[in-house]
Amino acid sequence: MPLALEEAELPAMEMEFQGETLLIDPRGCLVWPKENLLVVSDLHLEKGSSHAARRGSFIPPYDTHATLEQLALCIADWQPKTIISLGDSFHDEDASLRLPQSCRLALRQLMEAREWIWVCGNHDPLPPENLGGTFCTEMMMGPLNFLHEPKPQFRYGEIAGHLHPAAKIRRRGKGVRRRCFASDGRRMIMPAFGAFTGGLNVKDQAYDGLFEISDLQTWFLGKDAVYQIAGDQLVA
Repeated sequence: MPLALEEAELPAMEMEFQGETLLIDPRGCLVWPKENLLVVSDLHLEKGSSHAARRGSFIPPYDTHATLEQLALCIADWQPKTIISLGDSFHDEDASLRLPQSCRLALRQLMEAREWIWVCGNHDPLPPENLGGTFCTEMMMGPLNFLHEPKPQFRYGEIAGHLHPAAKIRRRGKGVRRRCFASDGRRMIMPAFGAFTGGLNVKDQAYDGLFEISDLQTWFLGKDAVYQIAGDQLVA
């Protein structure tokens, strides 16, 4: 029988954000136990087929399957009642139409009996075709505001994606780079969950002005654990 959120014994790290207790799963999802909510960002489903059709470059067409398989494991472990997909769920506006039938059925099974919220992203500004769920530009829940792209103007409680944060540290002369969550306690940026998405170093100028640098913390995603690393330990 699936474990309830409060009973699950998983290698997630607890963090406090805007007075709420959240859990960071090393697979890249965020869990809000009090609301029985799971959040993922930047799935970029059908990225492989998009590159093949639009750029003539071949990426093995298994990205959607791999992403949904990982998402299914997270959902099975946490059993959330609500799921927020935080924008760029699909790699382009037509990607939901290109879903292989097996992936479409798998996604519908994941959505069954749950509230599923699609937040629009720059890659997918329109609702996905024939999948259901709720579509919005952003979602407010209590003190937290879920949206795709972090806004230049500062707002407390913002949880965004878009930038695919990654961070790098140097240990014993070697660089270690991982996808990460990044936050200064006021706003949080989530890593990309998609299988073929990559990451952008949080030291990149694209993050300028988004965090109070003196308060920046990152949560490295290891294979089976999460590691909290302070911003002043990061390298470009």
